[in-house]
Amino acid sequence: MDPSSPEISILLPIRDAADTLDDCLASLVSQTFGDWECLAVDDGSGDATAAILRRWAKRDGRIRPLTAPGPGGIVVALEEARRHARAGFLARQDADDRSLPRRLEEQRHALRAAPALAVLGCRTTDDGPIQPGMRRYLDWLGTCTDPDRCAREIWIESPIAHPTAMIRAPWLERVGGYRERGWPEDYDLWLRIHRAGGGIASLPEVHYVWRDRPGRLSRRDPRYGPDAFLRCRVHHLRRRLAERGLDRPLIVWGAGRDGRRLARAWEEERLRPGPAARPIEGFIDIDPRKIGRTRRGVAVRSFEESREVVPDAFLLVAVGVAGAREEIRSSLREAGLREEDDFFCLH
Repeated sequence: MDPSSPEISILLPIRDAADTLDDCLASLVSQTFGDWECLAVDDGSGDATAAILRRWAKRDGRIRPLTAPGPGGIVVALEEARRHARAGFLARQDADDRSLPRRLEEQRHALRAAPALAVLGCRTTDDGPIQPGMRRYLDWLGTCTDPDRCAREIWIESPIAHPTAMIRAPWLERVGGYRERGWPEDYDLWLRIHRAGGGIASLPEVHYVWRDRPGRLSRRDPRYGPDAFLRCRVHHLRRRLAERGLDRPLIVWGAGRDGRRLARAWEEERLRPGPAARPIEGFIDIDPRKIGRTRRGVAVRSFEESREVVPDAFLLVAVGVAGAREEIRSSLREAGLREEDDFFCLH
């Protein structure tokens, strides 16, 4: 790395953000850590975004306006920013949002102190009205701080809010950068880093202000819907099982809607190119009305009966009832099963 290069490169993809971009850039200029550059990539904006970027670049040379090839979407814009980035730490930022003043300083300090971490996020607060589902997600994110917790929860949801992330540049290069696969680019990236052995964590303090705008990409694009997340999850699960040599019968815990959705997504994944993958061979449920029946052509059993019939099964837990996941986790641990060695929680 050139010693004259900044220590942090901020990747800022932008499209039609004229109403929020001034606040976003002002929050970066106000950071207590100043050795950064901002790769601000205009992805085909039709508003005053380009003019605002030029004005800010004249005021502060650390802000570097770029133009995305295309417009090609967020992945193309992020990869264009990464292509120009000079730093060893890559910080994400969205043009809708603001970073609080100590964000870059605290994340840089924490990453320098923890070499095993590949990615570090931070807690977020919201600015204005927020949808109930997003409120639940932000509250859940607040519990995903240490690497062990993130490693468990990553198979349920993205354990880091993408625009809060600071990533070691060599790790992003190692796993191939951002890619477009028809599902969330950030969740896909975290799962690739996790599978490659990189640690993921988040600062427990709030350093980012998130704005839930109606036009936000994550709310209107099908690539960020529940089905897309599930496709991404089972794609990586298939490869994770193969990487760990876990060629065992697969049983889904949960014969309700979430379990059936998982089983359907898994069977669709098995039809795609990739490592060998076993079919779903049964379901587990606690509802006596379901036990003894079949779902998708395989039997629904109690946990005890399933353990007798298929003692070496690997379990995929998919129960969406509030509080059920931790109860099931506790039961499986009490039975001597280990997470990632004997079961994954996927909901």
